Amino acid sequence: MKNPYKGNKRDLKMGRMLYSKYCKSCHGSKGLGDGPKAHQLKTLPGDFSTAKFQAYTDGELFYMTAVGRDEMKGYSKKIPDEENIWAIVSYMRTMKK
Repeated sequence: MKNPYKGNKRDLKMGRMLYSKYCKSCHGSKGLGDGPKAHQLKTLPGDFSTAKFQAYTDGELFYMTAVGRDEMKGYSKKIPDEENIWAIVSYMRTMKK
């Protein structure tokens, strides 16, 4: 899957807002996996700034966000609009080191 909204400034703004609402509590404000709820998990949340994370394709990130992975539940029910999930993926791409 390719991100149909990649590079869209409006979607980056939306992605930042949605990230703050749904992701920041575990992944942290800069995507380092250091959010306030991270210590409550059995496994640490991913660090979005790493080369390993950034090597995932946009489609893989979309899938992990929508369906979930390990302890993280999928967000397809909380965020049913695919454009919004793509917006989060686009925003995660800005968290490179």
